[in-house]
Amino acid sequence: MHPTLLTDQYELTMVNAALKDGTADRRCVFEVFTRRLPTGRRYGVVAGTGRLVELLRDFRFADDDIAYLRRAGIVDADTAKWLADYRFTGDIDGYPEGELFFPGSPILTVSGTFAECVVLETLVLSVLNHDCAIAAASARMVTAARGRAVIEMGSRRTHEQAAVAAARASYLAGFAYTSNLAAGQRYGIPTAGTAAHAFTLLHDDEPAAFASQVAALGKNTTLLVDTYDIAQGIRNAIAVAGPDLLAVRIDSGDLSVLAQHSRELLDSLGATETKIIVSGDLDEYAIAALAAEPVDMYGAGTAVVTGSGAPTAGLVYKLVEVDGRPVVKRSENKATVGGRKVAVRRHKPTGTATEEIVVSQGVPDHKPNDRLLQTSYVISGEPAAQPPLAAARDHLRQCLISIPWEGLKLSAGDPAIPVTVVPTS
Repeated sequence: MHPTLLTDQYELTMVNAALKDGTADRRCVFEVFTRRLPTGRRYGVVAGTGRLVELLRDFRFADDDIAYLRRAGIVDADTAKWLADYRFTGDIDGYPEGELFFPGSPILTVSGTFAECVVLETLVLSVLNHDCAIAAASARMVTAARGRAVIEMGSRRTHEQAAVAAARASYLAGFAYTSNLAAGQRYGIPTAGTAAHAFTLLHDDEPAAFASQVAALGKNTTLLVDTYDIAQGIRNAIAVAGPDLLAVRIDSGDLSVLAQHSRELLDSLGATETKIIVSGDLDEYAIAALAAEPVDMYGAGTAVVTGSGAPTAGLVYKLVEVDGRPVVKRSENKATVGGRKVAVRRHKPTGTATEEIVVSQGVPDHKPNDRLLQTSYVISGEPAAQPPLAAARDHLRQCLISIPWEGLKLSAGDPAIPVTVVPTS
């Protein structure tokens, strides 16, 4: 299936009508923003824009796409011809990946003709709503982990392609590894994984399973010790691998109590350097609850790929300017501010962010320590050079350091910093 058909029908019916009435070529500006953050969240994280630019390269209507649209009566002959020649020739600007956003932040701006911009709505929103949600949830888990590594292992809990995107977004947010090999191949993300309970059950007993794994992978591996009895599993692991075994993993039970007992047992067996990895439906709250326990690494899956209760970032794609003229939607509870926006993040001399200023059809008055938030992604249809994924990880780390400490709390509260939107006069 081509990315062009991963869209909503009304985008093409609008193009069909606009071509007929002569408005399809009007110069327009669309913006992506959210009106509110998910309940309990104090910031959002921009992720997925790099993926979006990659997908845009292949956003072409193939002959079989157009044949289907004609056969289904969705477009007429003139629109079919327009689709056959479709190439996005406009500009896309936005917040860099790893940037924080808040209600009203113009995180992406798409400009060009009405027709070429409107057909991108679903693609833009499906990518950004998913990836931003995953990145925000993952960033909260990284904060809760307090410097301990987190492994993304949610591939079996979501769609196969969403799993790859989730691995990318969680790595951007600070996760150390993913279990997903496609993400490792495509994005260069470090991968991790050893064995499941099935491997232990395959063998006649637990020591035989451990011996097989160590023989294949060496002592620099992780043995899963909770298939039967955890305490005996740890004894078996050290008996087979020796005290220099890299790690044991616990995937069930009361992880707080089990981590304490496991550390004591490992130390008594001389395995003082053997790490403890815990997994099993962990989210940011469960990770935070284990902060005082002797846990060295966390594995998180379901909560990651579902956005930890907020599977969408709530982003919308709205027309804000036509032929240089601001346009405003006045619907109750869904009003928009017209005009193309420019945004800056305002900071104290110490580097702490205090406010985001968004100006419609203009440029904010510059003050010391202001930082412009938008960068170019696509210029006249051509992708602009972008920093690597590692740079987005570093950028997010710095952004999280810059917000007031209250903004990192897991409890519900106001956005970490306010956004002031200055409308056009």
